[in-house]
Amino acid sequence: MSESSTINVPSTYGYVILTCVVAPAVTSIIMGGVVMKARKAMNVPYPNLYATPGHHDKADAFNRVQRGHQSLFESISDFRSMALIGGLKHPLVCSASGLLFSVGYYFFQKGYADTNLEVATARYKKGGQIKWLGFFGVLGSCISAAGSVGGW
Repeated sequence: MSESSTINVPSTYGYVILTCVVAPAVTSIIMGGVVMKARKAMNVPYPNLYATPGHHDKADAFNRVQRGHQSLFESISDFRSMALIGGLKHPLVCSASGLLFSVGYYFFQKGYADTNLEVATARYKKGGQIKWLGFFGVLGSCISAAGSVGGW
């Protein structure tokens, strides 16, 4: 016979939704606007996701802007899933983590796009590393919630 658990939604869970679902969506829209502006300024038309070196004059500069935005998509689904689960136990930690994640990704793109900085480290020169504080905040919260549900 299996046991069941009751999950209580804390009164502060709305903050998790705002900071871990809505804020990353708004951040993505803002970052997409930066890409659109670069696309127009550097003449990289659709359907090209990235600029082609040798074909587009400012391929590297555009690709840095695009890569900064594309990177968000590589972790946003994991982030949101962990935040929505972890936020059931640690809503304020997840809410703070959501802000760090969103602001960090904005700065990540800002650094990556700066062609005056070395490409290998540019993404972390303007504050992009704080996205990891947000990511690991929700990861720890999710693990903690799993432990509570699992009884360990």
